[in-house]
Amino acid sequence: MAFGPGSIAVVVGVALLVFGPKKLPELGRAAGETLKEFRSATRGISEESPAAGQKAEPASVPTAPSLVKVSAEGEEGKPDSP
Repeated sequence: MAFGPGSIAVVVGVALLVFGPKKLPELGRAAGETLKEFRSATRGISEESPAAGQKAEPASVPTAPSLVKVSAEGEEGKPDSP
């Protein structure tokens, strides 16, 4: 479904009524900056991804039992004494 000139005029008119003529340029500028940042971030992610056909190494993620063990022990690996 394509937008025609009439529907675009209605959307702009409603936006002017809702946000006002002073706030509308600020919102447009913020939307443009957000889109620009999103595009640069997606380019950065695609450049960092490994080449096709190569599997990435899984990140080392601590498991729940190891977290419990660390939290139950002191800094030197010894249990806390009361």
